[in-house]
Amino acid sequence: MAEAKKTLRVTQIKSQIGCPADQGKTLKALGLGRIGKSNDLVDNAGVQGMIFKVKHLVKVEQI
Repeated sequence: MAEAKKTLRVTQIKSQIGCPADQGKTLKALGLGRIGKSNDLVDNAGVQGMIFKVKHLVKVEQI
């Protein structure tokens, strides 16, 4: 049987105002852009790296 892929729900909890421009672009790449918006993403190394870069702006849950 195929292995189920892990999924992460990433929610923006803080504003990107005052942050460097590259962090704003990282939020856009994660599918976020305003406080309260969530996106479900596949758990892989690329997504984990982007989350690490903006960890102070987002909340992450494993679903």
